[in-house]
Amino acid sequence: MDTIDYASIFLASEEDTARLGAWLALHLQPGDCVLLEGPIGAGKSHLARAFIRARLGRMEDVPSPTFTLVQTYQADVEIWHADLYRLSHPDEVLELGLDEAFNSAICLIEWPDRLGRFAPANALRLTLAAEGEGRRASLSGAGHADLFAAIAQDWPA
Repeated sequence: MDTIDYASIFLASEEDTARLGAWLALHLQPGDCVLLEGPIGAGKSHLARAFIRARLGRMEDVPSPTFTLVQTYQADVEIWHADLYRLSHPDEVLELGLDEAFNSAICLIEWPDRLGRFAPANALRLTLAAEGEGRRASLSGAGHADLFAAIAQDWPA
């Protein structure tokens, strides 16, 4: 049986982007890491906010971690939302404690290229790119076949 190691979803609106974030919140577990890629304004923070609010089960102020670098939230599992745009060297990841969070928290990482060698091998890579009037969400990563199968079922092409 072939394993599915990729999914692609067209998101016509910001509401669809938020819906994907909420959907992921239902499917990810402690130790999962999502590497959020895309240019400035692609919707990375919007998706992360929807994820965090859905996992918390309530409306919450979810500021962008652009200046703080990391924001943490306690739901049924700890959630780390990091924006690494301002990091100048991958070793700074260790100073933030992300390497330890990768083992027990759900981590949402914006600008994951800054992780360098510290990027988790089993991370889910989610790339957002403008497409027409909306955006395309492309998801990939080894070891996530069940998630991609669920996406294929819940997000028909």
